[in-house]
Amino acid sequence: MIALGVVIFAPSLMAAAVLLLRKWSGLLAVAGAALSLVGSFTLLAAAISGTPFIATLPGLPGMPLLLEASQLTAVLSLMVSTVAIFVMIFAVGYMDKDPEKPRFFATMLMFVAAMQLLVLSADWITLLAAWEMIGVSSYLLIGFWHGRPKVAGSATRAFLYTRSADLGLYIGIFILIGISGTSQISTSLATTGTPAIVGGLLLLVAAMGKSAQVPLNDWLQRAMAGPTPVSALLHSATLVAAGAILLIRIAPMLPEQTLIVIGLVGGITSVVTGLIALGEKDLKRLLAASTSSQYGLMLLAIGAGAWVVALLHLIAHAAIKSGLFLGAGVFQHSRGSTLMSDIAGAGREHKKVFAGFALAALALAGIPPLVGFFSKDAIIAAAMSAPGAVWLLPLGLAATVLTGAYMARAVGQLWRGSGEEVKPNSENSNASSISPDMRWMGIGMAGPVFLAIVLGVTFVPLEEMLGKEPELSTLAMAFGLGAAVFGLLLGWFFKPKQLLGPLLGWAQNGFIIAGGMDNLVVRPAMAMARACNVVDQQLYNLALKIGNSMMSFARGTNIMDIGLYAAVLAFGNSMMSLGRVTRFSDEKGIDGAIFGFASITFATGKLARLLQSGLIHRELALSIIATGILAVGLIAAPMLF
Repeated sequence: MIALGVVIFAPSLMAAAVLLLRKWSGLLAVAGAALSLVGSFTLLAAAISGTPFIATLPGLPGMPLLLEASQLTAVLSLMVSTVAIFVMIFAVGYMDKDPEKPRFFATMLMFVAAMQLLVLSADWITLLAAWEMIGVSSYLLIGFWHGRPKVAGSATRAFLYTRSADLGLYIGIFILIGISGTSQISTSLATTGTPAIVGGLLLLVAAMGKSAQVPLNDWLQRAMAGPTPVSALLHSATLVAAGAILLIRIAPMLPEQTLIVIGLVGGITSVVTGLIALGEKDLKRLLAASTSSQYGLMLLAIGAGAWVVALLHLIAHAAIKSGLFLGAGVFQHSRGSTLMSDIAGAGREHKKVFAGFALAALALAGIPPLVGFFSKDAIIAAAMSAPGAVWLLPLGLAATVLTGAYMARAVGQLWRGSGEEVKPNSENSNASSISPDMRWMGIGMAGPVFLAIVLGVTFVPLEEMLGKEPELSTLAMAFGLGAAVFGLLLGWFFKPKQLLGPLLGWAQNGFIIAGGMDNLVVRPAMAMARACNVVDQQLYNLALKIGNSMMSFARGTNIMDIGLYAAVLAFGNSMMSLGRVTRFSDEKGIDGAIFGFASITFATGKLARLLQSGLIHRELALSIIATGILAVGLIAAPMLF
């Protein structure tokens, strides 16, 4: 469990450290890749001993997230880590003075972590998440120098091409999970019949996008706008490898009908992109077209029913192509360009680098005892014994001839040609204008070249470990070696115009028909994006109008509310005043009058009481006096009025 965490999280944590510290970025990147490499060795040792590391993490209900280092996935993890460590070492020198190198190394480390998650995932949900992560990381790395002309467009093109093909992955996974009832990859591969055919073809579409197979190959050559270490990692063991890895992992499920389609797609791609590579004018674009061709050979092997052979060529290609791209990076810095005319003769200026590049080129061509000889001959042997040998074998041999031809052409141009240094800011230059540290770059390139020389001896034990008997065929070896030598001779002694004739212009244009995938994918996708943007803008404007109306209504309601509040407050104040007046009148008026009347009554009563003495003689006297007063009043009244 710890080893699984180290493999995936060591690069991730180092990426975070690079972004936080903003210094020692190159050394931290190398440390992250080195820790991941140690973890990969541990995983492979455990898998060989029969005790693979397995981790179960919480996920969706009934669909936990699974990581497993089986013998196959541990080998793939070790391949990723090995290439990553050498590319990181090379990048320390290549990006030495680049002011944005913390961003570069952090993204590279995340790229490696995402790829490790992809190869070690044991369920479709985790694999899908990792697939998305490598897509995002590659977009950021291809567009790393986004301020330069056409760089942003190249990154967008790669994103659109691969994302369009990713629909196949989503739908294919949905079918497999729906049929099998589980997201566990190993269990879902028991699917048979029509679901297996349809699911396999859909996953093939996704693999074609990532591995740049015809007709989804154009984006890969344009991805050369990124720094050379990105190209080396992207073409060898990460993004482009993801498609082949996907098909290798699902190979046990694939029925014969699907295998035939996969083999034909791979075979056609290996030939078409081989012709494109032969006609290329730019070294890095030549290597990019070569990548599509070599992955085509891997698909051809899978289609022939030999997924282990495809794995061998994947491993061989990872070592070879990383060495070739790193060598191209040295020549790029030397001449400030990667155009074949500009780097002509650059090999004589960097003889050690040229020697490594030439060895890697011979390995890719399939010359013994280099690693490509063992993997390519195994592909030819598989094609010879496959049900579709009548198609697969000629395509495989043609691709082998073309491999030798375009690699001989590149080597010959680097050694025999003569070119002049180009200013780094010229239109043809993709190089950085900053001088690199050649010591780190030399060490970084030496590793993959060494592997390209010695790695072939490990293939027989590897096949036996995976439970497959090595396919040894003297006839296949003769065919393969003959095709490789023939191709090398053609590329060395003849120019592309002589070899391709009327096909040269078409090859240099990428064999585009009716606008190619630009018309079929990019422009429709961009048109849809613009249409969605218009709809989105209209919805936004509508929502804004509704919001403004609601705000106006709210403001009117607020004014009314304030008026009502003031009216209620005024009415309340008037009622309070009336209450106070009423209280005053009640307390001082009515109550006072009542109490005054009562007081007078009591006083009158007291006076009247005085008259009621009970003495008869006194009462008679009072009566006489009152009668006298009354008589006087009666007599005087007429006289007054």
